[in-house]
Amino acid sequence: MSSGLPARLLRRREISRRPSFLELFFDLAFILALNRLSRALEDDLGVGGAFRAALLLAAIWWVWFVTAWSTDWFEPRTPLISGLLLWVMFGGMLMAAAAPTAYAGHALVFAGAYVAIHLGRAALLLPALHGHPLQLRTLRVAIWFAVSGVLWLAGAFVGPAQVVLWTAAVVLDYSMARLRWPTPGLGRSSWENLQIIGEHLSERYQQIFIIALGELILTAGITFSQRGFDLGRSAAFALMFVNAVSLGRLYLVPGGMRLGAAIEAMGSLGSRLGLLAGYLHLVMIAGVLATGVGSRLMIMEPFSHEPAAVVTMAAGPTLFLTGWILLALAVHGRFSWQRLIGMAAILIAAAVGHEQSLLLNSAIITGLLILIAHGDTLATRLRRRRWA
Repeated sequence: MSSGLPARLLRRREISRRPSFLELFFDLAFILALNRLSRALEDDLGVGGAFRAALLLAAIWWVWFVTAWSTDWFEPRTPLISGLLLWVMFGGMLMAAAAPTAYAGHALVFAGAYVAIHLGRAALLLPALHGHPLQLRTLRVAIWFAVSGVLWLAGAFVGPAQVVLWTAAVVLDYSMARLRWPTPGLGRSSWENLQIIGEHLSERYQQIFIIALGELILTAGITFSQRGFDLGRSAAFALMFVNAVSLGRLYLVPGGMRLGAAIEAMGSLGSRLGLLAGYLHLVMIAGVLATGVGSRLMIMEPFSHEPAAVVTMAAGPTLFLTGWILLALAVHGRFSWQRLIGMAAILIAAAVGHEQSLLLNSAIITGLLILIAHGDTLATRLRRRRWA
């Protein structure tokens, strides 16, 4: 179909490659989500608390991810898609507000908003795509979200099994996307049917990563402002800033991952790389979230010796580096040994210095991040000289 409403809804791939203002506005809801998730993690720094926070992050990330892919296929400037973005944004804000108490009284708000977002998207798109081949793809996705929605809602009502049911729901949502939503009687989507615009999606990933770094700085800055400007806290705030800059530099160097170009070069199979990048960006953003929690704890009590806080401070860069190393391997086909060595050094430093102050541990981790960044630069220069 080349005319009518379905055609007007589709993004014109040859000219519309940059994110729209409304897409950037939609990202603001993620600031609230990360802020509330960091507070939930801070209140329960144990292994169980970290896993429960990870479940909530996975759900919120999936809302952002599916919406980013939707706007890669559909034109966000059309009234229907604009309304859909605002619907998802409001639902995401409800999920974010409920996140700190999602396991203690507001599970139905969190799960209900999640299910309403995904099924509401289908309710808007299915009639609008009538007669278009994309309607079948949207129907497959909607059916699987309805199945996982049963698990999300059941978990909200069955307290003792909540974590188990929500874990199953997350696994189902993520795995069905990788399997391209195989549906009895409807088949599964092809990678060609899921083809994406590499430049657009890679920019969306970069923008949401910057949003995550912005939330880290915002939370730390508010804590610093509230706690006072003594020497210890000022040093802790400075270390947080250097950490944020280091993570941003490590994300972009070398070459900003060249993710968009790699997706475009793969043609119809580029959607598979784009999906993998979505999973790995979740790992990197989880690292930024943990880094923010560790930074806040350090600014509050820079000379404390809380082991859980030390673990959190080390877990942040470790998660980030893990996601980045795997993404670099997928994009470049090259393993970053210098980053792997740096990640191991961070873990060893945290294990050896677990009885040292948070400020000292952060200074060591910051120094290692700077060395890793310089190692990247040196490795890039050596490769260029070898190719010259």
